[in-house]
Amino acid sequence: MITIREVAGESGFSVTTVSMVLNNGAGVSRIPERTRERIWKVARRLGYRPNLYARSLRSNRSQTLGVMVFDLTDPYCTQILRGIQNHIRPSGLFPIVTDLQDDRSQFQTCLDMLLGRRVEGIISIANPLYLDSKLLSEFSERNIPAVVIGRELSNVPVSSVVVDNAAGTRLAIQHLYDLGHSKMAFIKGPDILVDSIQRWQGLASFAEEVGLEINPDLVVQIKGRNTTFREAYELTEDLLRRRSRFTAMVTFDDLSACAAIRALTKAGRRVPEDCSVVGFDDIPSAAFYNPPLTTIQQQLEMQGSLGAEIVEHLMRAAAENLTLAPKHRKVVPKLVVRDSTCPARKP
Repeated sequence: MITIREVAGESGFSVTTVSMVLNNGAGVSRIPERTRERIWKVARRLGYRPNLYARSLRSNRSQTLGVMVFDLTDPYCTQILRGIQNHIRPSGLFPIVTDLQDDRSQFQTCLDMLLGRRVEGIISIANPLYLDSKLLSEFSERNIPAVVIGRELSNVPVSSVVVDNAAGTRLAIQHLYDLGHSKMAFIKGPDILVDSIQRWQGLASFAEEVGLEINPDLVVQIKGRNTTFREAYELTEDLLRRRSRFTAMVTFDDLSACAAIRALTKAGRRVPEDCSVVGFDDIPSAAFYNPPLTTIQQQLEMQGSLGAEIVEHLMRAAAENLTLAPKHRKVVPKLVVRDSTCPARKP
């Protein structure tokens, strides 16, 4: 490996000066710009690479960020992870990613592993089924700067980033209402998920404001812990067997929307001509479904970027022995209109 001493010998400057420039040390601004450019030019030509391990020992900073992901294969996680990486890349922070593989029991093991590698902060992409307050309290008890993405926090001293679920479903139902739909069916999410409650509140509040009746006979609910294609498909079949007519559907997420479209199509109802459908999430496949799905985009990359921005602030404060209050950011979702919705037919 090329060392700072070799760069100094080749450039003609002292080891101290070269070290200050290459490590961006205190007082580097006092070194003439031409000198700095000359040192970096020589360093690049020789192929100098900083010894990050040695640098971390000197500065007592590892320049690493732990990222805990509940399921690395889930598109929800991968989009957030991209936002995190895009944000921290210019700062030189190195992410260490751990995959819990949807197994709650792995949380403690992964956390201990990250802390054992002296990460300076942690971002946890939450599975609302498994990441409870007791687990989250581990972050504050270990005195580690931490941000949770995907879980709204109130009684835990940990920063968070979430999507505004209620605002998202308001966009969905308003879109259908503006298209002239008044007879709508709904697939609600599981009661166990906070997201389900918030999304239903958004729908109900808009309906109340405009005087839109929600027919209880056109409301079905996912009973499992998570959405499955089969259950959403069967729930749509159940709606079709009922006597109440509907011209549009709002579903809990994109997976249930795709299942609903399949069930409607099999029953001979065209989407969107006979029934418009709106999902929630904007998973990558939503744009390529048949028909392409109108949905609510969670701005997942933005959530990742915001989480990284917050944890960087917390890490800098910790390095200076400062204490910052937890920060909570709520991302406004976006309506993405595609081909699964159209104006309601006139009676």
